[in-house]
Order: sequence, then C-alpha cells, then structure tokens
Amino acid sequence: MASALPAVRYPEIHARSQNGFHRVTILGLGGLINDPACTILRHGKLASAVEQKKVARHTQPGELPAEAIAIALDLAGISASQVDCVALVRPFSTGPESELHLSLRERFPHGQLVVVEHHAAHAASAYYASPFNEATVLTLDRIGDFRCGARWTASGNEMRLQRELYYPDSLGDVYGRVTELLGFQGNADEHKVQWLSTAGTGDFQPLFEEILGGGDWPQVDRTFFVSDRPSRGGFSPKFYDRLGLEDVVPIPDSMRPLIAAGVQKALESTVLRMAGDAPNLCLAGGLGFNALLVGALERSKNVFVQPVAGNAGTSLGGALHAWHAVYRQEDRISLEDLCLGPGYSAQEIKPILENCKLRFRYLATTGDLIASAVRELNDDKIIAWMQGRMEFGPRALGNRSILASPRNPYSTENLNIFIKHREPFRKFAASVPAELVSEYFDAGPNARFLATVGRVKPAHRKTFESAILGDDLVRVHAVAHADNPLYHRLLHAAGTATGLPVLYNTSFNLFGDPLVCTPRDAVRSFYSSGIDALFVGNFLLEK
Repeated sequence: MASALPAVRYPEIHARSQNGFHRVTILGLGGLINDPACTILRHGKLASAVEQKKVARHTQPGELPAEAIAIALDLAGISASQVDCVALVRPFSTGPESELHLSLRERFPHGQLVVVEHHAAHAASAYYASPFNEATVLTLDRIGDFRCGARWTASGNEMRLQRELYYPDSLGDVYGRVTELLGFQGNADEHKVQWLSTAGTGDFQPLFEEILGGGDWPQVDRTFFVSDRPSRGGFSPKFYDRLGLEDVVPIPDSMRPLIAAGVQKALESTVLRMAGDAPNLCLAGGLGFNALLVGALERSKNVFVQPVAGNAGTSLGGALHAWHAVYRQEDRISLEDLCLGPGYSAQEIKPILENCKLRFRYLATTGDLIASAVRELNDDKIIAWMQGRMEFGPRALGNRSILASPRNPYSTENLNIFIKHREPFRKFAASVPAELVSEYFDAGPNARFLATVGRVKPAHRKTFESAILGDDLVRVHAVAHADNPLYHRLLHAAGTATGLPVLYNTSFNLFGDPLVCTPRDAVRSFYSSGIDALFVGNFLLEK
C-alpha cells in the first residue's frame, strides 16, 4: 500500500529544477467539481488565492473558475503566458477530460500540466504548510477522488502514503448522515452539529463508536443504515431501537444535543486512533474544519490543520505538491497569512458609494479610522469591518468581519437574531492579540487561523459568558501583528479604551452567502441587515 509521491513522472521539469530553476510560477486549481479555487505560487511565495464563489457568486461544476483565475493572476502581477506550471487537482471534470485539457493549453500556453490526486493535494496542503519537518498526515473528507481518507508519513520534503480509507467507511459520510438526521442540510451544515454537540453529553458515544467500528481504522457497520431510505440520514430500525425510539420518528429536541455529542466524541476518539503514536500531526480535508476535533487532537499532539481544509484548499495543495514533489525544491513556502484575495483602494471604493447615492464620511488617517471604530463599539454598536485583502477560506480573520464588544450584554443575541439569523447555540469567535491570549484563554496554535477552540480562564467566565460553549469552550482567534497589523491595532485600541482588548468576530456575510468580497457586496449586506455601521476602507457608513 505504501508509495512515495513520485517526482519521476515529470522528467523535463525535474531536469530544469536541477539547474536552479527557482523563479517558477505555479498555478494551482482545485475543487473544480465543488468549491473551485485558484492559488498562485510565484518565486517561492504565495502571491494570491481566490475562491470562485466569492468573486463570481456562481459556480458550474467541472468548469474552470475563470473569474477567480483572472483575479489571482492580476493580484500576482502576471499574465497567463507567464505561468510555468498548472497543478490541476482531481476530480476536475464532469464531462470529457480532453476538453478541459485543451482549454488549459489554450489559456496557459507555456504552462506544464501536472495532475494531482485529491488526497495527495490535501496532504501537501497540510504538511508543506506546517512547521514540522516530520509528521503523520491525515486527510479526511466525505468522499473525494474515490477515497474518503488517507494517512501519510512525512519527513523532510517527502510524503509516503501509508494507508487509505474508502467509501463506505467514511467518517465524513456518517457525520453528514447525522447532520441530516438532526434536520440540517447534509454536506453543508455539519458545523451546526459540532456546535450543538457542546450542549450534550457522551451518552451515545459508545453507539457511534460501534457504528464506526471501534478499531484503529474505521469500518462502518452498515446494519445501522438502510440503503433505500434517502432522507434523515438513512438510519435503520436497529439504530432507532438503540436510541430507544420508534423507527423513523422525529428526533426529540431534548435528544438532539446528545446525538450530536455522541457522533462528535466518537469522531474525536476515532481520528486520534487513526493518527497513531507520532507526536506531530497534520490534518486536511473537510473534517479539518471541525474545530472541536482539532481542539481535542491538540490536547495530546502537536497539531497543524490547514485552515482552508476543504476542496478550495486543494488548490494550495496542488501548487505546493508541484513545488516540492515536481520541481524538487527544498525551501518551504510560509503560510504567512490567509489574506490572499482582492483588496480595494479609496479610489476604487468611492465611486461605488457615490453610484449608490450613499452618505458617507471619509476618515483621513488610520488613527481616525481606529478611533471611530472604537467609539462605535463602545456605544454598543455592531460594525462591519472590510479592510485590506479578502481572506482565503470560509473564516473571517479581521478583514471581512462583523465585530461587537463583549462588554455589550446583547451583542451575541443581536448578532444571531437580527444579523446572522441563526441558531443560538452557534457562538462567535473572540479575537484577541496573540501576545495577550494567555491572559484570557487557554488556546492552541491553530487559534491563529480560527481553526480550533480554547477555554476561557476562570477569572473571565463572566466577561465572555455569551460566547462560551459547553465545558467553558470558546472559539479563540489569536491575532498576531505580522498577520494583520490593522486588526491587531484595533484590538489594542479597544483595550486601551475599555481595558478589554477582545472583540467578538464573525464572518461578514448574510443568509448563506459567501464572505463579502467587493465594496458593492459589503454595501448590499450592510443595508440588508441589522449592522449599525460599515467601515469599508477609510469610509464610514452609518444608519
């Protein structure tokens, strides 16, 4: 079963790299069937990463993400003819693959095509972006490229496939079935199940351990499912009997958190067994978005989760795979921050506001911008904060965020009910300067990208009461100055004004839309919600 990532497939590129071919431009394309994205690696640095759904608000499975590609090239300051390598991640076509190949050849005339398997791209995105020189790598999703998981051993710049997981033995599939069982949308609302689980206990963990096989590698017991039941997860009479319920009756509200906690805790224990004894673990694939899972793994291992863990993140993995396994480059590409999308200048923002006939104030300096935002927050206002380049991935890291003060006792209620229109058990992240995290929270290193959970210190439980999940858990966002200087400065300014350098942070998007990208997107969301003020660049809009 073991096999190394092969460099020998690409003799022409390999030979060029031996001659010091370091100034290469690689374009990674991933998620073309679902959640397409484009990442550009230029001269050993990440130049841009853009998701199609954010910049075009539409996707067509199997088509090239034309808008994302065009914006990514523009941000990298290059033309398509300057691309040396196109790393294309499977699966990538719903029709004849030859048509896509011809389209790529026409679009990138000088780009050598490299095809990367789906889980190999996930693994590359996790390990090569990590701080580890040796690690076990787990890639886990619902189903991708015929596999739903894999374990790799990695050392230096080499990764070796050790073990694979195939459908129907899919952790992601079982978790998705529970999502449907609880009345949510499968393959979309799994994050709701993890947050609901914090209100439950482990009563049903043994049941889900049994369903997942209970060993060091999952083997799903199919007797708990019926193939001809397409709704509510397809669970069998045997499953309902083990719950103490009549077959196919609706799940009582009181039992929903218990079921969510059962599958969540079984997932955590199963993944820990899959990881084995290695001290360093890298994680990618859709299950890498499960912050509770990451937090549980952090309690026993050194963990790095690729923060854009899903299909869009394979575009990053494809580019990193080409850099290391094809071009044989040894230098690691630092994931300095995730603000890799488009940004907008004052000259670009102002005409949009004027075209919409909006009244606004221009804040001439950064000091004026920060001071105005702090005043709004201190008045218990909820603000939208659109600054700099858009984040890559689903999480807002301080450039496309909705912010509120924890000192406002109604902040989370207002955010949930009047702005995000979502369930009360879904809490908001607490952003805090990285150097002050330990004063308020216990949190692991993946808090840098909002990819894990932490625990509030006992002295501050009352302060953050509205953001606390079960067991004193809090979604912690540790903001380093190097990652986001402006947001870091805003947090410190809030601390200077109030004594609390922490803000509640949630993504600036509404009603299931992706994260806002353009000033026009921001204006539309602002006037469609209960947000009190919008800071878009140095422009302030108020209601």
